[in-house]
Amino acid sequence: MSAPIARPIEIKKSLIDMVIAGLLALIVFGPIVGIVLDGYSFNLQPTRVAWLVAVVMVGRFLMSLFLQTPSGVRMSQRFEGSGSGSGVHVLAPNHKSMLRFVVPAIVLLAVLFPFMANKYILTVVILGLIYVLLGLGLNIVVGLAGLLDLGYVAFYAIGAYGLALGYQYLGLGFWSALPLAAIAAALAGCILGFPVLRMHGDYLAIVTLGFGEIIRLVLNNWLSFTGGPNGVPVPSPTFFGLEFGRRAKDGGIPIHEYFGFEYNPDLKYIFIYAVLFLVVLAVLYIKHRLTRMPVGRAWEALREDEIACRSMGLNHVLVKLSAFTLGASTAGLAGVFFASYQGFVNPTSFTFFESALILAIVVLGGMGSTVGVVIAAFVLTVAPELLRSFAEYRVLLFGVLMVLMMIWRPRGLIRISRTGVVPRKGVLNKEGAAQ
Repeated sequence: MSAPIARPIEIKKSLIDMVIAGLLALIVFGPIVGIVLDGYSFNLQPTRVAWLVAVVMVGRFLMSLFLQTPSGVRMSQRFEGSGSGSGVHVLAPNHKSMLRFVVPAIVLLAVLFPFMANKYILTVVILGLIYVLLGLGLNIVVGLAGLLDLGYVAFYAIGAYGLALGYQYLGLGFWSALPLAAIAAALAGCILGFPVLRMHGDYLAIVTLGFGEIIRLVLNNWLSFTGGPNGVPVPSPTFFGLEFGRRAKDGGIPIHEYFGFEYNPDLKYIFIYAVLFLVVLAVLYIKHRLTRMPVGRAWEALREDEIACRSMGLNHVLVKLSAFTLGASTAGLAGVFFASYQGFVNPTSFTFFESALILAIVVLGGMGSTVGVVIAAFVLTVAPELLRSFAEYRVLLFGVLMVLMMIWRPRGLIRISRTGVVPRKGVLNKEGAAQ
């Protein structure tokens, strides 16, 4: 990249940018921050709006000045290059990823984490791991196969209610419901996949959105079966029949009495965390292998150009169904862990906002990027807990973050990378000479 040419800084341009940014901030922040509802009336808060607009104007002025400097020009060129290039970054054939050192360190930290964290931090991390599972499942459908699914939360609900209703009507426990919920969600994904095989883009998004709302309304209105808005209690998980409570139910034995150690009220969450972490590792490994198998290449071919995919002889019907089925089964697993973690499920946990949040995790992390989805899942689940003091502005900050990502990192935090292949002996190079 050539060095940027030094140009004089234009104060007038920066002032114009500052005024425009101030007007936009006034339009955005005025109705949201400046008007506070108080019963049937409202109170005006012009001081808060003035402070926010002033911060935006000063920040835009300083940014405009910086972007006119050589360092700012280089930074803007780097951002433009990251957004306009290919979504797949090809690495050198002999490239050694830093993940071979990072992954063992993360596993060691995860093993030590329950002994250092309190109950609150442990539950936040469990929620983050659940959203990692959801993000990995939707990443197959949206990031790899390019099928926009706005009703993904329906499969999440099927997994959660599969455990709750399976226990209530069939006496199923955590371990038996875990594979059955994944199979039930996969069947639902296959059923959804058949009617939408010929749909693309916005039409596909509308159909999947309708499917998600149908599942939520059925759960909310079928009072005799699902309990409706009152929800359904969920049993605590067990370890070979041993319960984690202080007193066991139905004549069972608590695990602390069986092994003879002191009762720990956090033991249930430690157990859920351990099993969930192992499941996340298994899903990460399976997804890593699938992306390098023919089915993974077929998903990416479908995402880039469906017509070209079909012209190559690929069965686009099976490719779409496999993406929907595998993505839905992962959401079913996440639903079982969520139900066990909460101990109670009702339809309010499976609204469209959940689907939008999971989709935001995929977009923020990078379409098709596994590492990016894992990082984004923790950012979007842990950050709201850290911003509880800014509860009124959490959604606003979330929206600002997504807008900034779409402007400067449209491919997500981490782009897809593929390791190059060394040509075999006898293969001609560009000059026509044999290797």
